[in-house]
Amino acid sequence: MHVVDRLIPAEFRSEVRGPLRRIYAATIINCFGNGMAFSVFVVYLHNIRGFSVTFATLLLGISAIVGLCISPLWGTLIDHVGPGVVGPVSYLMSAVGLALWTGVHAKVAAIVVALIITVSEGAGWGPGMVMMTRLVSEEHRQRAYGVNFMMVNLGIGAGLLVSASIASIQHPASFTVLYLFDAAVTLLAGLIFFTLIPHGKPVHQALEEGEVREGWRTVLGDRRLFLYVGASIVLILGGYGSVDAGLSLFVVNNLHLSIHIIGITFFFNTVTIVFGQLWVLNKMQGKSRTKAMALVGVLWFVFWAVLGGSLAVPAVVAVVALCATQILFAIGETMLQPAGSAIVNEIAPEHLRGRYNSAAGAAWGISGTVAPAIAGIYYALHVGNWWPIGTGILALIGSVLMLLLRKQLTPEQDGVGFGAPA
Repeated sequence: MHVVDRLIPAEFRSEVRGPLRRIYAATIINCFGNGMAFSVFVVYLHNIRGFSVTFATLLLGISAIVGLCISPLWGTLIDHVGPGVVGPVSYLMSAVGLALWTGVHAKVAAIVVALIITVSEGAGWGPGMVMMTRLVSEEHRQRAYGVNFMMVNLGIGAGLLVSASIASIQHPASFTVLYLFDAAVTLLAGLIFFTLIPHGKPVHQALEEGEVREGWRTVLGDRRLFLYVGASIVLILGGYGSVDAGLSLFVVNNLHLSIHIIGITFFFNTVTIVFGQLWVLNKMQGKSRTKAMALVGVLWFVFWAVLGGSLAVPAVVAVVALCATQILFAIGETMLQPAGSAIVNEIAPEHLRGRYNSAAGAAWGISGTVAPAIAGIYYALHVGNWWPIGTGILALIGSVLMLLLRKQLTPEQDGVGFGAPA
């Protein structure tokens, strides 16, 4: 019990009640489906449906642009109708799109269905993040975000393992199974989130006589948020954005390894998150959030450097090295989302949380737009072998920008001394 108390303080355990548990359940179920399917997006379009790599990466980029454009609308809807309504609607739309994705054979169909999925997922993590600010006291929000992100990575990691055992380029029908299963679990996650409607009603701004209702102008005028989004874009380009855009392609076509290797390496990623997330959260408590995010960039640089170096070693050595560096990548993951979400929701007014989280989520959308384009350029110029180290340099630049953001935050907003263990 002493170990449990050290990892999960009793005060936080008392806040993990039914509604918060349901948020965590919806998160892990949805991400399990995503882990199964989206890790093979480019491979599915190129190797199974016969589209060119250029088309696949371009579609991924266009989808990200659309998601970026639609995200502010979702943020506004969260503030106006509440996260309890927005969450289930976005899940339902996503499930429909994923089911249709299995029947894509022509470019037009691929574009239309991809856009349906993109629009549905434009809500991002906004509904869940806003909901958690209402269910968890300010002192424990960073920890709550961290546990939620552990569920994200646990779900994705488990999905990748299942994907590795099912997906086969020699058996195209296996990809249909993956996407249909993703649609089913996404719908299940939406049903769970639907039960949270009583906790997810809108919060309206109380106006004094003569005051103007605040909106996007207020959000976009917040310099702290502007700097956070800019730093996050570059950092995510050096991490998740590029993993989604080209890791599977690089492993299969450059390292000439089996697609199943991706799932095997992510096993180490998942295990690290499961056993390390709570420990990392305790180490982060009361310390600078921006410094933690800067460290993420350093860890991710090592991952990409090893991936690029794997071209010069035997296949067995490359697999071992990738498994080892996935541990470092995972440690970075355990720090990124809890620190970032805590900063955003610390500076956001209650009645604008939907918009603030939407703006912060734009970093993922922008990086998702740019990362495929960058990967596509490398391969179009026939210098794909240099893509990993270039991505790693972006991660380091993101680290520098995070340290610049630190100067714009108060110690409390940066998490210094806040909620530190006694």
